Amino acid sequence: MADNRLRNFLIGAGIATAGAIGTKVAVDYFKNRGKEEVVDESQGDAIAASPEQVSYAVVQPSSVQSFLDASFGEPGRYVPIREPKVFDYQGQQYMVIWAKDNKNNKSQMMAFQYTDAGRKMIASVGYTAAKTDYNLSTLSSTPFAVEVNGQKLTSGQGETGGSNDVDFVLA
Repeated sequence: MADNRLRNFLIGAGIATAGAIGTKVAVDYFKNRGKEEVVDESQGDAIAASPEQVSYAVVQPSSVQSFLDASFGEPGRYVPIREPKVFDYQGQQYMVIWAKDNKNNKSQMMAFQYTDAGRKMIASVGYTAAKTDYNLSTLSSTPFAVEVNGQKLTSGQGETGGSNDVDFVLA
C-alpha cells in the first residue's frame, strides 16, 4: 500500500513530477549526480520497504524554478544547475537544490526539510573554485552531511576551500 506523504508534500510545495514515485537504496541515490530514472506512471507510487531506502520523485525543472522564484522573492536569482533531489527518507521529506546564484556569482546548494510545522532550510552552501561558505546549523538533527572536497560536514557555519561541486550525503 502506498504512503502518500511524499506525493502530498510535492503537491503542497507546487513541485511537478515526471512519472511515479520510485524507491532506491539510499547510498546509491545520494551517489548519483545525474538524472534519476523516471518510474512509469502505470507502476504507481512506491514507498521505501526498508530504512536503507529512499522514496524519490523526479521533478520537472520548471517547477523548481518557480519554487526558487517564489521562495526567495527575486525571480531568476537562483537557476537550477543540477538535478534536484526530492525524497522521503525514514519518514521525513527533503528537497535539495543545486543552483547558480546570479546575484553573488557562485553556485549554491540548498537543502530543505519539510515537517508539520512547515519548511526549514537545513543546509546552505555557497561555492566557487576559490572558496566554499556554509551554514549547517540545523543539519546535525538529520542523518545527512554535506560533502565538500571529500570532507563530510554535519554542523556549524564557516568557510573552507573552494570546490566545483558539493554533495548531499548520508553522514
